[in-house]
Amino acid sequence: MKKFITMLAVAAMLPCAAMADDDDDDEVSFGMAGLLSASNKHDLEPIQLSAGTPLTQAPWVLESGSYYEFEIQGDGSQELALVGPEFFRAIWIDEIVVEGLEIRPLGLDSIEFDEAGEMEIGFIALKPGSYYMKIPGSTGETQRVEITIQ
Repeated sequence: MKKFITMLAVAAMLPCAAMADDDDDDEVSFGMAGLLSASNKHDLEPIQLSAGTPLTQAPWVLESGSYYEFEIQGDGSQELALVGPEFFRAIWIDEIVVEGLEIRPLGLDSIEFDEAGEMEIGFIALKPGSYYMKIPGSTGETQRVEITIQ
């Protein structure tokens, strides 16, 4: 009976082994499909957190159902935060990467850089609408990223 259960367990894992991600580009392998596939991924302009510097050069126009990644780069010139609770609730955050550490949060309200550093956020745009991220307490247009999800 033990041998039979072991054989069933091995047989059940075979499809998973065939779909395992492989970094060898010479071989054809199965990868992620749908929303998380590479063909659905888009890189956005990085956000610059620096005293007196515009956050981005242009507004972001996103498509609902697409996967996006962007970097936030803080130069340490000042302790700066970035808030955007409405935007963060209109997306599904896949992961936040800080110095090689991957964080998979249930939600996000704001982030803050106390010193120089970099983080990358990967997400899927979900809810169409107009949103923003900004440096709290700022009123200047350059201290705000306008975001539209279509």
